[in-house]
This record gives sequence, C-alpha cells and structure tokens, in this order.
Amino acid sequence: MRTVFAASAVALLSVAALGASGTPGTLRTPGTSGTLRTPDTVPRIVALGDSLTSGRGIARDEAYPAVLQDRLDEAGLRFEVINAGRSGATSADGVRRVSAVLDGDVRVLIVALGANDGLRGVAVDRLKSNLSRIITDARARGIAVLLCGMEALPLYGLDYSIQFHRVYGDLAQQFEIPLVPFMLTGVIGHEEMMQRDRIHPTAAGARVIADNIWPYLKPLAEGAALSKSARN
Repeated sequence: MRTVFAASAVALLSVAALGASGTPGTLRTPGTSGTLRTPDTVPRIVALGDSLTSGRGIARDEAYPAVLQDRLDEAGLRFEVINAGRSGATSADGVRRVSAVLDGDVRVLIVALGANDGLRGVAVDRLKSNLSRIITDARARGIAVLLCGMEALPLYGLDYSIQFHRVYGDLAQQFEIPLVPFMLTGVIGHEEMMQRDRIHPTAAGARVIADNIWPYLKPLAEGAALSKSARN
C-alpha cells in the first residue's frame, strides 16, 4: 500500500498547487458567499465542502453539486441539492458551519472537506476530530452521511500524506458510512479536466467528480426517499 500511495502522491504533486506558485496554497473562490437557498418542502441533500464543491473558476451550475442535481432528477429522485461549498474551507470551517447547513429537511450530507487541511499541514488528529464531529452532528439528526476521500500532497512528508489518507477509511469504518475513495479520481493528472491553476476542475472535471460520487449517493437518496414514503 505504501508504494501505491507514494506513486499517487507524486502524481498529485506534479499537477497541483506547486505548479502555480511553488508554495502551498488555499482552494479559494473569489466572490463565492456560500449562501444557501431558502428551505422549501423538497427534501435536501447538502454538499459541504470547499471550492472544489463551490466551483471555483466555473459557473455555479457546472459544479459537481449541480451535476448531481441533474442525476437525481433523471433518476426520478425528488431532492434539492444545496451547494454548501465555501472558498478556502477547512474541516474546522465545516465544524463551525454544519449546524446551519443542516437546518431544514436535510436527508443526506456529502462531506467533501480536507483538501485545504492537507495544503496547510493541519495535524491529522485535528482533521479526524473535525470530520468526526461533522459526521456525529449529522447522524444525531438522522441524516445519512457520504464521506468523500481526499489526499494530501507530500509537502509535509510522505508519512503525513499516508496518515492523512487513512483518516477517511478509518472514519468510514468507525461510523459505517459509505466512502468515495478519492473524489478527484480521473481528474488529477488529466490536463483537459483541470483549470490552469492545476488544482481546480473544469466543467468536464466537475462532471467526472459527480461520476465518482453518484454510485454512492444514489442508494442513499433512494433509501431516504423510501424512508419519507414510509413516514407518509
């Protein structure tokens, strides 16, 4: 596993943040407020993340939450997907915002945080604790959780990157929740899927991210829809 992960980390390093500035950066979306739409009677799926979620450099309706909305509509699953991505967000920011974004009739929470933690070298234990608090808060409200795995560039040593990688699998096992192994699979390393900053996806890349998430989200949405029908 160590050899495989090392190869993956090197591939990430070759195409990501250092390509733009030579120094660790922060995923940011200028002008993105992260404001949510007014709740209505349609049950919601919330995507809590950073600018990979909000859609830096592409239209809001091209970001992966919007693509997932299209997939749900096509499948006849009546949900509103809320894009709760925020510029520069870390797992700590997610802890601060989770209560607000889960207000209303939220059925599924997609947790897509950690990229900025890895770029900043946030302690792995802190990352794990923050993600755990987010998951615990959602589950206490009866909300299903989908965790999206992220990798850390080897900017702080390979051991840090490996420990970072393990956080997501450990949490998925601990809470018995589905895990998207790496949400950027098929995006990182493909020029046509990446913007010039070599960090953020193009609209085509966002569609690939949605492709990665959809097989895990669909059964959660189906279960949530059945649960609603049973209550009615």
